[in-house]
Amino acid sequence: MSVQVIMREGAPEYAVLPWAEYQALLQAAGQAVAPAAEAASSPLSRLAELREAKGMSQADLARAVGISPHYLGLIESGEREPDSAILRSLARVLEVTDWERPS
Repeated sequence: MSVQVIMREGAPEYAVLPWAEYQALLQAAGQAVAPAAEAASSPLSRLAELREAKGMSQADLARAVGISPHYLGLIESGEREPDSAILRSLARVLEVTDWERPS
């Protein structure tokens, strides 16, 4: 198992592991396994399509939002989930109104 441990002030705070390994752990613990389709239904799954429809490159959108093109690529691929400020900026730049997270 490939786990990345994130430390804060010398103590482990988070463990990061690949999605497939996380799903295997959930299954072994008798928990429900989240279907891959659930992740694909996220509004962010349309991010690249919306960006391209606006005629923007990743670099253009990243610059407008204030993040790096690399980070935007990670968001587009589903590897990273943006915080609420970045999500609001993406929605503003792409003129999308239904990207609010529940509180």
